[in-house]
Amino acid sequence: MRETLEYFVTCPKGIEGLLLDELRQLGAESARETVAGVSLQGDLELGYRLCLWSRLANRVLLVLSRFAAEDAAGLYAGVQGIDWREHLAPDGSLAVDFTGSLPGIDNTHFGALKVKDALVDQLRQADGTRPSVDREQPDLRLNVHCRRGEVQLALDLSGASLHQRGYRLQQGAAPLKENLAAAILLRAGWPQLASEGGALVDPMCGSGTLIIEAALMAADVAPNMLRQRWGFSGWQQHVPALWQRLLGEAQQRAEAGLRTPLWIRGYEADPRLLQPLRNNIQRAGLGDWVKVYQGELATFEPHPDKGQQGLVVCNPPYGERLGDTASLVYLYQKFGEVLRERCRGWQAAIFTGNPELGKRMGIRSHKQYALFNGALPCKLLLMKIDPEQFVTGSAPSAGERNAASAAPVAEARLSESAQMFANRLRKNLRTLGKWARQQGIECYRLYDADMPEFAVAVDIYGQRVHVQEYAPPATVSEDKAAARLQDVLAALPQVLQIDPQYIVLKQRQRQSGKQQYQRMDQRGEFFEVREGQARLLVNLTDYLDTGLFLDHRPLRLRIAREAAGKRFLNLFCYTASASVHAAVGGARSTTSVDLSRTYLDWARRNLALNGLSNLHRLEQSDVMQWLEADRGEYDLIFIDPPTFSNSKRLDDVFDVQRDHVRLLDLAMARLGPGGSLYFSNNFRRFRLDPALQERYRIEDISAQTLDRDFERNQKIHRCWKLTR
Repeated sequence: MRETLEYFVTCPKGIEGLLLDELRQLGAESARETVAGVSLQGDLELGYRLCLWSRLANRVLLVLSRFAAEDAAGLYAGVQGIDWREHLAPDGSLAVDFTGSLPGIDNTHFGALKVKDALVDQLRQADGTRPSVDREQPDLRLNVHCRRGEVQLALDLSGASLHQRGYRLQQGAAPLKENLAAAILLRAGWPQLASEGGALVDPMCGSGTLIIEAALMAADVAPNMLRQRWGFSGWQQHVPALWQRLLGEAQQRAEAGLRTPLWIRGYEADPRLLQPLRNNIQRAGLGDWVKVYQGELATFEPHPDKGQQGLVVCNPPYGERLGDTASLVYLYQKFGEVLRERCRGWQAAIFTGNPELGKRMGIRSHKQYALFNGALPCKLLLMKIDPEQFVTGSAPSAGERNAASAAPVAEARLSESAQMFANRLRKNLRTLGKWARQQGIECYRLYDADMPEFAVAVDIYGQRVHVQEYAPPATVSEDKAAARLQDVLAALPQVLQIDPQYIVLKQRQRQSGKQQYQRMDQRGEFFEVREGQARLLVNLTDYLDTGLFLDHRPLRLRIAREAAGKRFLNLFCYTASASVHAAVGGARSTTSVDLSRTYLDWARRNLALNGLSNLHRLEQSDVMQWLEADRGEYDLIFIDPPTFSNSKRLDDVFDVQRDHVRLLDLAMARLGPGGSLYFSNNFRRFRLDPALQERYRIEDISAQTLDRDFERNQKIHRCWKLTR
């Protein structure tokens, strides 16, 4: 009689039901689904079969013992209660994976150490021979889990995780795990399609996991045939003859299954990935089944043999880096356009961590499954590429479809709401775009929440676009705000005729203190723009602000006109764009003060870009302290302080409403005869202290410092001119 053993088979979260079905097909009769796995009973042959054939499992654990333990001593005693001579030689090696907790065991390393000590103490020989620890390739890998005073101790038959098939030695960035890819294919109904001779294609295949797993599945190849070492390889109760019989049966099935290849294709735009991808395919033994080509999505069109139809499966990018979203909205729309025009009658399975982007494809999904890519919640969207399922635009005519086969896909159709935004953008472009060209302005605000439902600002920086999303009103749901934002990102490339990669998105909310200076990315992508006679560097990705406050353009140009022969002082100088304007306008000298080393370095680069000499000083200091110590005299002063500043370098918090009187008094003390001071800030509730009117001549020039692109938002800043 065969011994009945207890197993627990683990899997990625969300596919437990699929795993249960798979294990039953492999012969498990008493399987029961639990969280992140399936428990079952069977003989040793079943355990071997699960290791060899499971496409979904992470690990196959053979439960050796369950026992109660109240603390570390109880854990030690329970492990000692097992006769380890039946499992490991005295000079063998082991590794222990420990999860959970017990009183007195507050970390997994200590728990693993207690298990190891109990086993080693039992097997230590009189001559000092004892098992050693080998984390990489042990003879015995133990899995120990503690929960509510009960310990489950199991032998890990799989060794390394079963998703590591052995064919993928080279891979692209963030590839899908093989068992997750298999789950996607099973949910998409690929085994049934394959049995009917269907085709399969992945238009963005990356490292090829989906197409390789699809071929292994269709060809009846055991997914783990390539593995050379297992968790049972050094186990004392391993039965090599039984294992070799199962392996031989699998090899025979593979030879039979591989005789009639299906049409399976992958396309990848990045040529650097093609050779590693082809190497993976060859290692998997699928050179006759799977073909891969370099190809952009816009030119993708499957040509399966003899008109067969099948499955388009894809794991397109999700968008996890700042500025990616605009390109991805366009990508998903284009993907949907390609499917609607070139893949009618096919089915599609789109696996994405951003389901909102999936809605941009213009095809209704008839099923959705929640899955996890690691810890990231994702959705698998299943679609039938049928005109009845199309939800965007009208279906193309036969003539349009024929033309599409010989030409790149036309611009993706916009949804009704995206078209509404596009119409407003075109209107603004006709007026503001024309004005900017006439004035020689490269950088300007094209749109600023003109329609409340589209709460964004759109700024043009030469050939690039900077989109800032405002926090939506409380009356607008997060889902609707996200949909409106994607409408914006879908419309921008078409209206502005710009590549989506040059559109950068940021979510902009009210900032305070040092938040405005926090780094958001590490790209270091600076580029040059012109403003008047000044050349300036901007960066759209790395910080909340770009290095150039567009609303202050008129004031900077005014400073340039007034600066000739004068000594210019720029307080809270940021990237010193005003100092550059003063210098190119002929200022005798400029002094720029800011506490941030980052922005002073940026300021230094701005000055160098314009070939300016060392007559232009940069001072890293707290502005208030610097003014108290400085004894210089200046003819033209510009102050544009933050609303708040609470840098770690400061002993106190700067508050523009509270501190502006002292700030202006200190600055006016440095103003020479006949000089002018310009004071501005963007705190909407700011009130200038009336006492200042008694000491200085003050003129509110806010309206004079707003160009046409900011006339719609006259509260963007306030500005005053102070003289004696």
